Amino acid sequence: MDKGRILLSVTGFNPQRWHELLSAQREVVLAPDGPADPSITYAVVWKQPPNILARLPNLRAVFSIGAGVDHLFNDPGLPEAPIVRVVADNLAGHMTDYIVWRVMDHHRQGMLYRSQQNKKIWHEPPQRAAEDISVGIMGLGQLGRAAARALLALGFRVNGWGRTGRPMEGVETFGGEAGLVPFLNATDILVVLLPLTPATRGIVNYKVLRQLRRANGLGGAVLINAGRGRLQKDADILRALDDGTLKEASLDVFEVEPLPKTSPLWAHPRVFVTPHAAATSDPAHLVAPMLAQMDAFERGEPLRNVVDRQMQY
Repeated sequence: MDKGRILLSVTGFNPQRWHELLSAQREVVLAPDGPADPSITYAVVWKQPPNILARLPNLRAVFSIGAGVDHLFNDPGLPEAPIVRVVADNLAGHMTDYIVWRVMDHHRQGMLYRSQQNKKIWHEPPQRAAEDISVGIMGLGQLGRAAARALLALGFRVNGWGRTGRPMEGVETFGGEAGLVPFLNATDILVVLLPLTPATRGIVNYKVLRQLRRANGLGGAVLINAGRGRLQKDADILRALDDGTLKEASLDVFEVEPLPKTSPLWAHPRVFVTPHAAATSDPAHLVAPMLAQMDAFERGEPLRNVVDRQMQY
């Protein structure tokens, strides 16, 4: 089978490096030759221009280099070719590092100690055991399960919530709309790793945050969002922080990115902000499995990590 050419259309994520690594094994182009380029067989994209994928008659698959694929479903010219999420241990490792870091920082009262240092206060608050803290993960996919395993190894109790409540050893799992409130009621630190779909947009809102357990060893509920920015309502998080519904929050993603300089989240004393940096897609680790998938597909093997178009993840 003719391998054809790869269309690379990447905004951010070091497009020059993607081009260098992909073109070492395949012919790569940055734009189609005309409105219906028959030579392009695969597309590697992130926030591609609208309609650039339309009318490519021999397109076999579209590879999304980030953890999310909502940018593809916003494209009015999205073709019918299979959409593949690029999955690599490196990406899961970065996300697990971030989640463990933020959970541990909230657990060991990092915000309090930083405030005390600024004020030159010498005071040791009571310490809590990890086994007394329940971390609830919204979204038990590959990234969520990797984070759950790491947190279990550190002694935390872990809950999980998703569309189906798929079981995981050592984790109390909840599924669907009926399981959401019981999941939240049993959670002290909420970790959000859901995909962004029509069903999950705005799910981290004030009503949901009010269901978190506040009478706990942390002295209040904590939110960590490392999923997608439009899963949350920024104004609702601020409201929850200001009325005591939330004690603290670590936010890597936001409704509008970059986070506007006028946002109160930048200066809030109980918010930790990172610039959508929890798990950056590194082409050095992702190009090889992507090309291996293309080679296997051309040998007649099925694609892996294919997105369900109806569920949009």
